[in-house]
Parts: sequence; C-alpha cells; structure tokens
Amino acid sequence: MSYQTLKRAVTARLEIKKSEFIANAYPVTSREEAMFHVEQLRQQYADARHHCWAYIIGDPDNTTSAGFDDDGEPNGTAGKPILNVLQHKSIGNVIIIVVRYFGGIKLGAGGLTRAYAGSAQAAVDMMTLLEHVPMIQVQILAEFATEAQCRYVVDSLNGRIDDVAYSKQVLLTATLAEADIDSLKERLAMDGRVLDPS
Repeated sequence: MSYQTLKRAVTARLEIKKSEFIANAYPVTSREEAMFHVEQLRQQYADARHHCWAYIIGDPDNTTSAGFDDDGEPNGTAGKPILNVLQHKSIGNVIIIVVRYFGGIKLGAGGLTRAYAGSAQAAVDMMTLLEHVPMIQVQILAEFATEAQCRYVVDSLNGRIDDVAYSKQVLLTATLAEADIDSLKERLAMDGRVLDPS
C-alpha cells in the first residue's frame, strides 16, 4: 500500500487575532524522531505559550501509530484538528507541530480549532509530497552463471542490490517494493530462488 509523504521540512506562519501560529512539518519514521522535533522546537521557541502537535507513522489509512497533544490548549482544540488535516489529506510519516504565541485575544474553542486546522493546512499547502512505497529486503540464491540475470531482474523492478556473498552459490541481498515480490519470484523461477524473508 502506497501513500503520500513529505519530501522535506516546511514552515508556515499565520496571524489570527494577534496570535501568531507557526506550523512546522517534518518527515519522520518513528515516534522517537517525531518527539525529537517537538523538543527542538520547545527549545527554539522557549517563550511560546503552546507547542501543539500531531503525527502519523506509516500508512494514514491503516495507521500503525498516530498521536497528538493539545499542550495546554482546551481539550480537542489543537492536536486533534492537526491530526484530522493529516488524515484527510492521507499523508503518512509526518509530524506537524504548531507553535502559538498568544496575542492577548481569546479565540474560543471553535476559533482555536479553526486556527490549528488552518495552520496545519497552511503547512500542507507548502509541502512537496512523494509517493511512499513500502520496501522489503529479500535474499536471492543463484548460481554463478545466473548472477547477472538476477541482478538485471532486480534492477528492472527498480530494486537495488545491497550485498553479495559468494560461496558455492551466490547469495544476493536486495531491496525492492513489497508489491513486486511475486513478480520477482516469477521472473527468477529459472535463474535463482527468492528466500522467504525471515
């Protein structure tokens, strides 16, 4: 299953009723990496009142990990609206952290929800998105005479050879799109044997 992910970090700024909202989006592949960015922004904007965030790790339609935090804003008015934007746009492996400098005018629950969703949307509008294709590493056992053909098949499927070990036979370690495994097995039926990933 493929989905959209962020190519590089982006920052968007909005001013709403004298409050400044700074939305920062980063590509991430783990909760630890996401929390690292939260901590970095807490230090960078130490004088800001709120650092609200939401992240999705993996496929946004079948997420393995998602989280959000209102960081002192009224419950459900900050982190959840940010997460909703990411889910609606089907963007995975991403965190959006919205830093808020309070401008003295209260926005109310509805106003806050719109402000945080709008800030997240402003960051999404600036994103360059890439298709994320789940990859898998496999091992291919081949004879010396068929090594070149195995390399050719992996290359033709836009895969890459990561490692080669020579003994009585050749053991190739390759990475390619999960969706192409059956095609690889089919095309290598005569030239090599794809070992099931352990």
